[in-house]
Amino acid sequence: ALLSELGWRVAVLEQHYTAGGATHSYERNGYEWDVGVHYIGDMGGATMSRRLMDFLTQGKVAWAPMDSHYDRFFIGDRTYDAVAGPAEFRDNLLAHFPREAAAIDRYLELLREVSRGMRTFTLDRTLPTWAATLAGPILRRRLPRNFQRTTWEVLSEITTDPELIAVLTGQWGDLGLPPKRSAFAVQALIARHYMHGGFYPVGGAWRIGEAILPRIRATGGEVFTYARVDEVLLRDGKVSGVRMADGHVIDCKVVISSAGAINTFTKLLPQPVVQEHGYDRLLQTVKPSIGHLGVYIGLQGTAQELGLPKTNYWIYPGGNDYDGALDRFLQDPHGPFPVVYLSFPSAKDPSFERRHPGRSTIEIVAPAPYEIFEQWAGSTWGKRGDDYDALKQSYGERLLEHLYDKVPQVRGRIDYWEVSTPLSMQHFCGYDRGELYGLDHDPERFRQDWLRPRTRIKGLWLTGQDVMSCGVAGAMMGGMASAAAIAGPRRMVPVMKRIFG
Repeated sequence: ALLSELGWRVAVLEQHYTAGGATHSYERNGYEWDVGVHYIGDMGGATMSRRLMDFLTQGKVAWAPMDSHYDRFFIGDRTYDAVAGPAEFRDNLLAHFPREAAAIDRYLELLREVSRGMRTFTLDRTLPTWAATLAGPILRRRLPRNFQRTTWEVLSEITTDPELIAVLTGQWGDLGLPPKRSAFAVQALIARHYMHGGFYPVGGAWRIGEAILPRIRATGGEVFTYARVDEVLLRDGKVSGVRMADGHVIDCKVVISSAGAINTFTKLLPQPVVQEHGYDRLLQTVKPSIGHLGVYIGLQGTAQELGLPKTNYWIYPGGNDYDGALDRFLQDPHGPFPVVYLSFPSAKDPSFERRHPGRSTIEIVAPAPYEIFEQWAGSTWGKRGDDYDALKQSYGERLLEHLYDKVPQVRGRIDYWEVSTPLSMQHFCGYDRGELYGLDHDPERFRQDWLRPRTRIKGLWLTGQDVMSCGVAGAMMGGMASAAAIAGPRRMVPVMKRIFG
C-alpha cells in the first residue's frame, strides 16, 4: 500500500483464498472467528502504530478498547492482571510486589531504552548497501546493551523474585518464546506495545485487509488470491519475474517476498543461487518459531448473557517456571500445556451481536510442536484421516477443560467447536512447519544483519515479520521498513511526514 501511494503498480500474489495473511477471518456453522488477531496495542491514541494503521486503512477501521485489565495471568494458583496505562501498570505491580519498586521502575526504564534503540535498529536495516557498510557497525554499537540478551538475563539482574519475572513476562505467548529463550528486545517491544491497553478491530480482523485494498488498486495494482508462486525467476543474476503454480509467468524487475526468509531461500529460488550468495549458511543461524493449536468455539447466547470478559486469560498450570514447563511439554507433548490462552472476541467486538445475534465465540490457543502432526504432512486439508481427527479431538478436549475451569458458565452452552493444528497454518499461510511468528525471536536472530529488506540478489526484497518483529504491528512496521528501503529516503520522507506529521 505504501509503494502504491508512491505511484507503483503492485500485484499482490496471495496463495490463500482470501487476502490478509493471519489477519483473515472465517465463518462456519453461522459463527465467525479471527485466526491471528486477538488484540493489538497502541491503537488508543496518536501513536506511530495507530497513525500508520489509519493511513493504510484510510481511517476505515475502528478500534474498540478492551477492559483496562486487558490481560489476566493465572500462574499456578495465583492471579495477576496487566493494567492499561504506565502509572496504573506500575501501581498494580507495586500492590503485588511492594518491595520491588526499584526493579519495577528499572524495568519501565529498560522498555524505553529498547524503544529508542529500535529506531537505530530500523535505520540500520533500511540503509542502502554502501551506507550500511559504512554506518552499520557504528549504528549497531549504539544499540542498548540489553538489546541482544535474553529476557531472563536482563530481568534477573534487576530482581531475584521469579514471580515478578513471571508476571512481567506473562505475555510470552505473544512473542513465542519464554524468558530464558527470548530476546529482551522483543519482550520490551511487546510490553511497550500494550502499555496503554489492548484494542480489537470493530467488525473483525478481516476489516484490516479489506480497508487496505483500495490503496493498492488506486494506482492500477491488484490483489490476486488463489495465486501461489512457485519460483522467483532470475536473468543475469537479477530478478526477472515469478512463475506461478499454474505455470504462468509474470515479468517484473522487483519481487518483494513476505513468505518468510526460510520459504524464500529454500523454496522460491534456485539452490545454486542461494548457495552462491551464502543464504544456505545464513539460514543455519535462525530457526522457525513454534506452531500452535487453536480451538474455535461457537456458543448459543450472547457474550453479555454468558458473562464473557473483554480480558484475555493466560493460564500457566506449571507455575512461574515458564521455560521448564515448555521443556517438559516438548519432551512429552501429552503432558501439561506450558501455557493456555483464552480470548473472547465476541465480547471485545461491539458489532458482533449485530452481525451474529444470539451467538458468541471463544478462541483457545496453546503451543504445539510441528512434530506432533508431522506424519500427516502432505495430506489433503480436511481429509487427513480418522487418526489425525482423533488426535486433534483429544487435544481440543484437554484445552476445553482449561476453559471450563476459568469460565465454568459456558459448560453445556457450546454449540460448535473445531481444532486447528500447525498443519492448518502450513496450509492456509504457507509456513513450512506451521510456525506462528515466522523466525524465532531469540537473541541470535537480532544479531543477523542479513535479515533486512534488501537481499543480496538484485530486485529481490523481504518484508513482514522476519524483517522487524512479530505480530500485526511488527509485520506492519516491517512493511514500512521495506517500502522505505525500496523507494529510498528522497521519495519516502514526504509520505512519512504525511503519516506521522
